[in-house]
Amino acid sequence: MTIQSISEEVRRIQKKYGESDPFRLAQAMKIIVVLKPMGRYKGCCKGFYVQHRRIKHITINSDLPEVIQRVILAHEIAHSVLHTNITAAFHEFTLFDDTDRQEYEANLFAAELLLSDDCVLNALNEDQFFFQAAKALYVPAELLDFKFRVMKRKGYKLESPIVSHGNFLKTIE
Repeated sequence: MTIQSISEEVRRIQKKYGESDPFRLAQAMKIIVVLKPMGRYKGCCKGFYVQHRRIKHITINSDLPEVIQRVILAHEIAHSVLHTNITAAFHEFTLFDDTDRQEYEANLFAAELLLSDDCVLNALNEDQFFFQAAKALYVPAELLDFKFRVMKRKGYKLESPIVSHGNFLKTIE
């Protein structure tokens, strides 16, 4: 999928359900969300999505900070919307050639869902540097980097000081 098509899909879902908050959006989409303690050690499971008999389930690691739980949930909602043709329950462990692409797309979706263009521009217009803006927006810097990519595609002149990869959520503790 292209950045533009992912952005359009986020707008479509926001309009359809009238939600940007991932917890309320999941509820509106009839996705069952379960919070389970899974640890805070390096390599712990952050969350996963599975669909069984047309019922969508997302499990989120409740040991993570709430700010990160929101990001993980938005990321997993992306899998439920963008990657319906695969079984995504163990997407971090699959050997598909396109796993990195799917993680990249899910991060773009999460960034577009959680961060409006106006909020990002307001944070930057307050003379905040990239990392300060990410902190003020309550997101990891890597997610703001993904949002910058979306905004650049829309024509904004933004440069990120980092280059995030699709698997950055695996390393967040």
